[in-house]
Amino acid sequence: MMKYLQRLGKSLMLPVACLPVAGILMGLGYLLAPTTMQGGDVEATAAVLLGNFFVKAGGAIIDNMSVLFAIGVAVGMAKEQDGTPALAGIVAWFVLQTLLSPGFVGVLTGEAADPAFNKVNNQFIGILSGIVGATCYNRFSTTKLPDFLAFFSGKRSVAIVTALISIVLAAILFFVWPLLYNGLVLLGESIISLGAVGAGVYAFLNRLLIPIGMHHALNAVFWFDVAGISDLTKFWSGTGEYGVTGMYMTGFFPVMMFGLPAAALAMYHTAKDSRKKAVLGLLASAAFCSFFTGVTEPLEFAFMFLAPGLYVLYAVMTGITAAITVMLPIRAGFAFSAGFLDLFFSSTTPLAQNPWFLIGVGLVVGVVYYIVFRFAIVKFDFKTPGREDDEAATTTDLKGDAAFVAYAEKVLEGLGGKENIASVDNCITRIRCEVVDGSKVNDEILKSSGAKGVLHPSDTAVQVIVGTQVQFVVDELKKMLK
Repeated sequence: MMKYLQRLGKSLMLPVACLPVAGILMGLGYLLAPTTMQGGDVEATAAVLLGNFFVKAGGAIIDNMSVLFAIGVAVGMAKEQDGTPALAGIVAWFVLQTLLSPGFVGVLTGEAADPAFNKVNNQFIGILSGIVGATCYNRFSTTKLPDFLAFFSGKRSVAIVTALISIVLAAILFFVWPLLYNGLVLLGESIISLGAVGAGVYAFLNRLLIPIGMHHALNAVFWFDVAGISDLTKFWSGTGEYGVTGMYMTGFFPVMMFGLPAAALAMYHTAKDSRKKAVLGLLASAAFCSFFTGVTEPLEFAFMFLAPGLYVLYAVMTGITAAITVMLPIRAGFAFSAGFLDLFFSSTTPLAQNPWFLIGVGLVVGVVYYIVFRFAIVKFDFKTPGREDDEAATTTDLKGDAAFVAYAEKVLEGLGGKENIASVDNCITRIRCEVVDGSKVNDEILKSSGAKGVLHPSDTAVQVIVGTQVQFVVDELKKMLK
């Protein structure tokens, strides 16, 4: 099960890599047009128009995370790097979104759909769609049908089977999803009477539910008018109570601005030396995105499935941080998320109470997060980015197309030639091959290409450890095989 979750975590790296740029675009947009954060009519100056342009551009990615995850997970979990699993993943997503849409559910039931169905466009449904698509591809991509159905054999059958399975899954979710959603709403309403401790419990559950996208149910209870709290809307409208309103938002600022970036630094410092260069870009951009805009998904999805135990610890620390922060005479709010931009723009609102004290609190939180994350990662060998078992310590430095071609030619020779290769693919650092005759594989020739090692998981399976530029070697190898 743990290996499956880690594989799922790796498959999320492709779509997660899209998120930092989205957060930065939205941050720039809000910087140019801060009034768009609060809504309302504003003068259409050049800055406002450009700001709205950036906000919409970033929102196009953030708002469609479920689609990105459906495609990315389908490709990452499939046994081969192929376009077919991506197609299957998006087919599953379309079927689930359509059959679980409020309009269609209303047609089926003859009455207004449960509010839960307004929240089916979430990360959980996207990941689930990707898993369905990849599973169908792995199982049915080699299916052979009778001659009169031969056109639908093999990969063409994948999307068809995916659609059928997605229909069954939608039928199950038709009954299960409202129970989950409404159960969380009731849980949120029961937390209200707990004060600062309740704010901590809410923050803990908010982070814990992000992997399945159900945190929206809790957010609706505390931020909007589901239970009469309306923490977010009252804060920005100035109609709440000074020193109280904002308590369900304040505790997120130290975590998103300081805690998560410090956790990213701990992940970088504990990554394997050979992998630090590869993960630096992801961790640095995700940390900046979290601090500046409050968009935390690039960091959270980078380790929540690779190291679920560490993610639970992170959720607990978020809850504790939120509870302690709310006990202090500090209140701040956000319109988008708890990043620096929202702190800056909300600091002058009537209900903001000592908002800049959050900087001092955040610095302390950052130190604690760094120490705890680094200790936990090393102590329990959590597989955070750069520490995965599957990625061996190797960083082959290849430069130029000619180097990739020469590398691929040597690998082709070492594998026994074109006729001996049944399939070829790659993960982040390795060439993964299936050969016809394992006895024809020459490890010495393979290593002479510059490979750091050769593994033989079975008689016909071969893995050549190249490095982080493996994709370009495999691209050239596939050209030669054609």
